[in-house]
Order: sequence, then C-alpha cells, then structure tokens
Amino acid sequence: MDKSLHIFGIRTLEEALVNKQSIDKVWMLQGERSGLFKRLEKNLKAEQIQINYVPIEKFHAFKNENHQGVMARLSPVTIYDLETLLEQDNQKQPLYLLLDHITDTHNLGAILRSAAATGVSGVILPETGSAPLNATTIKTSAGALFETPIAKVRHLKDAIFLLKAHGISTVGLTEKAHTIAYKSQLNGPLAIVMGSEDKGIHPSILKLLDQSVKLPMASKVASLNVSVATGLILYEIIRQRQFA
Repeated sequence: MDKSLHIFGIRTLEEALVNKQSIDKVWMLQGERSGLFKRLEKNLKAEQIQINYVPIEKFHAFKNENHQGVMARLSPVTIYDLETLLEQDNQKQPLYLLLDHITDTHNLGAILRSAAATGVSGVILPETGSAPLNATTIKTSAGALFETPIAKVRHLKDAIFLLKAHGISTVGLTEKAHTIAYKSQLNGPLAIVMGSEDKGIHPSILKLLDQSVKLPMASKVASLNVSVATGLILYEIIRQRQFA
C-alpha cells in the first residue's frame, strides 16, 4: 500500500474536499454516528464520492495514524467529469476508451501508455472495481497516466448513453463477436470498450453497444492479454483513419 497517497482523519479529509483534491476512494467505520462523522459523510455524498463502510479491523494496520475511523486514497491524477470532458472536446474524430473493471495495475498502466501513444481523447473507468491509479500504475504507464484525461463514472452504462448522446459510436472488442475488426469501419467519433481480464465485457454492457468486433486469432488461444488487445485495436483505428 502506497501510504503517500492516503490521508487519515475527519479534519484532513474535510480539508481535501475544500481544496478540491481528487479523492479516489473513501473508507469509513461502519456504525459510527458522531456529529463530525455525519457531517463529513454528507459532504462526501454531495460531491458524489462513494463511501465504503468497513469494520474496525480495516484500520488495525493504521494504528499509528489518527484515523478517527476515516481514511481516503487520493488520486495521483486529476479525475475529470465525463460530461464536461465531452462538451470541451472539439476533435472531429474523438476516440474514447472505456474499461470494464480492469483490475490489474500493470494492465491498466500499459493500457494508459497505449492510449497516450495513440491520442485517445479520454479513458473512462467505473468508480469501483477497477485497479487503483497508484504508483505501480504510474510506473507501468511510463508517465503516460498524466497525458490522457481520465474520467470516472458510477456506471459504465451511463457513460455509454452519454457518449451516444454526443454522437459517438460505441464498439466492444470481444472474442464473442462475429466481425473481424479489420473488416469494420472504425472511423468517425468512436468509443472502444474493453472487458475485464477474466470475464470480458459484461453482457448487460455488451448489448448496449453499437457493434462488437474481434481480433483474428491464428491459434486456439482463447484471448489476448487485455493490454495487448487494447494496443492492437487502437492502432488499427489509427491505421484506418490515416491510411484507409
């Protein structure tokens, strides 16, 4: 655990809110109902920051910290509001990347590196269930974590509806698809959805997408590592846009 990205205590977290620091995750002691605790809880909810209620055992590792039953992880990068990001995007062919619960920090870092290299307009993550944006992610991304805007949403479904409302087509990369990516038109405003390492894109998300494509496989290997697959599909999009 990278303690340099963690803060402890009610007052400290309140100051972080006032100073508009980007808070990645919050843990609060379940059952605690003091006045200061309830005020902080209200302020966190007003900022739409998800609260994780945990037993006292969660804090045993931090007995030397004056945690007061409250702990938060700060994001090392600025987290953008997706709607604001879309409204400010003036590219003719924006390219977004949605990651459906990528849980490995090395995979996330490698994906962000590919995203920066291919000029992705923004990476969209769910608020919960994704790998943290921590020191390992930064190192694996070779600093690219700071080059591509990152937005977090409560549900990826909301992001998909919002993207469509802005005229951006959504495409899922999945081995369950029937169409090879190289035979699909991947031009125009586009958002690529990548699934988790073990389960792929969730079926409820898959059915919302405009289309699904797959990469050709020469062997019986079930699928590629998600970071490798992401790099391949992003560069296929670049190829089509520049040379097709």
